[in-house]
Amino acid sequence: MDETSQLSEFGKIFIYLIMGVLIVLFIFFLGKLVAPKNPNPEKLTSYECGEEPTGNSWIQFNSRFYVIALVFLLFDVELAFIFPWATVFSRQELINTDPNWGWLSLIEMFIFIGILLIGLVYVWKKGDLNWIRPQQNLPISPSKIPSSAYDAINKEVYQTKTLTINNMIPVSDKSLLNPTVSSARPAFIPKFKKPTL
Repeated sequence: MDETSQLSEFGKIFIYLIMGVLIVLFIFFLGKLVAPKNPNPEKLTSYECGEEPTGNSWIQFNSRFYVIALVFLLFDVELAFIFPWATVFSRQELINTDPNWGWLSLIEMFIFIGILLIGLVYVWKKGDLNWIRPQQNLPISPSKIPSSAYDAINKEVYQTKTLTINNMIPVSDKSLLNPTVSSARPAFIPKFKKPTL
């Protein structure tokens, strides 16, 4: 007699998801329960790869870290594609079925690696892999306005006013500042509707 499952495939995935969340929460609870609780100033300092922390931990992060991480990720993912390719297409029975199959897969992989190497050469030539750039390239604008006009605007000194509440409220609403002076009309009139049965 065939027994039918009461759970669909999505139900099984949902049970795995719930079990995963429960296991993680249980491990956090267990760590909270068992871990010693004796903080000291040394433990509460920010961790900088074993180095003595200096200055504030809320500093501006160098954007070159992101570029290096993206290039690493690019070639890391490339290896994730090359390993299965090498294991599948190196099998002798696959090559014996059609001799052109091995050459086709080899050419495809050369094209794939070639595209990635073109991207690496582009990043390299652009100078994004240099940690310390020897010179800073200022962008060149095709604008007809001379740079001296921009320099003159940047050198101007502007007058600033102190901001007070009296400057912000119009003359007609000055009565709001003094609660003893009542306005002519109320700001809000409540309206109640009777429920109809």
